[in-house]
Amino acid sequence: MEQFLKNSIGSFFSDHIAPILGIIIGAYIIHRFAMVGIGRLVRRAIRSHKYLTPQAEKQREATLNSAIGTTLQIGILIIAGIMLLGEVGLDIGPLLAGAGIAGVALGFGAQSLVKDILAGIFIIIENQYRVDDVVQINQGVAGVVERITLRQTVLRDLDGMVHHIPNGNIDIATNLTMEYSNVNMNIGVSYNTDIEQVEKIINRVGHELANDLDWQSRIIEAPQFLRVDDFADSAIIIKILGRTQPIKQWEVAGELRKRLKIAFDKAGIEIPFPQMTIHQPKK
Repeated sequence: MEQFLKNSIGSFFSDHIAPILGIIIGAYIIHRFAMVGIGRLVRRAIRSHKYLTPQAEKQREATLNSAIGTTLQIGILIIAGIMLLGEVGLDIGPLLAGAGIAGVALGFGAQSLVKDILAGIFIIIENQYRVDDVVQINQGVAGVVERITLRQTVLRDLDGMVHHIPNGNIDIATNLTMEYSNVNMNIGVSYNTDIEQVEKIINRVGHELANDLDWQSRIIEAPQFLRVDDFADSAIIIKILGRTQPIKQWEVAGELRKRLKIAFDKAGIEIPFPQMTIHQPKK
């Protein structure tokens, strides 16, 4: 009996090992060549649209490669799996028929999956956001887009946490880094401050920052005084606005705050903060 099993196993491997290896290697080669071909087609299609910047082209290319590549990989794995099952002797006819019936049954319960895929298609076609964009979803979770598939969007926030969001659940997608970004900043000064002097200092500091060799590549329009935005309880609120390259607004705003604080200190301009006066009753 033992010898019979050894002969049977040996016969099986000798008859099927070559086709099995051929299917696996063939699937790998097809996947590799298909990804190269898709990459070239995507690159040509993107360049024909003449995007505004090389960075926008790169992000769009990465997004399409991620979505199409994932779908292609799943398709190749399914086909290769069916071929392997047929090679080892399983009758795949009833299996495919059963899968068709099960697919119809599952279709009624997979409406959310269909919704996710349709939403993913529109996200990609309409170029709502791309890989490496900073996006806020449904006015809640925000982060850098690490991956987009037809089913989900993957974000990583500043804490390093990764969020997997089904595309069908996305009602509002706010792209914070599409084409350009803004430095939109409010700063408070005391009520006894000369506003015209403040305006001159803000415009001078913004102009110096925009012409700094270390910062000029990140700034499109120098941050400048826009208006008196509000009369708060203890300060006059000044609105400052500038334009930067995508995703550079936070670092530019941080450097601008530092330089304004130094300039205000030199000019004797006070940035007020809430204070509390305590009155003790006389004994």
